[in-house]
Amino acid sequence: QVQLVESGGGLVQPGGSLRLSCAASENIFSIIRRGWHRQAPGKQRELVAAITSGGRTIYADSVKGRFTISRDNAKNTVYLQMNNLEPEDTAVYYCNLDQSVGLHTIDYWGQGTQVTVSS
Repeated sequence: QVQLVESGGGLVQPGGSLRLSCAASENIFSIIRRGWHRQAPGKQRELVAAITSGGRTIYADSVKGRFTISRDNAKNTVYLQMNNLEPEDTAVYYCNLDQSVGLHTIDYWGQGTQVTVSS
């Protein structure tokens, strides 16, 4: 069973930066894409950023120009660099991995890491 382990969350002041990491427990084949989602209290989970197997990146409009997703395939790890953080970025951040298996797609999720932006 693949496990995704997130780290890097915490408390930061507005305008500050954090880098989240998501390490997979093993080398995974047939990855469609890896991404970061977030869920704030009382809100639905939303896609923040994703990177496809071909390296194409996708960002939510609210984070464009502030967040950057990247990966290190040798370490089975995806990163989310978050700059110029705003109170509205406060949420639990979850990493996700979509794997193609035959005709099906399997979704893996991390346990989540809290990001709080507050002065």
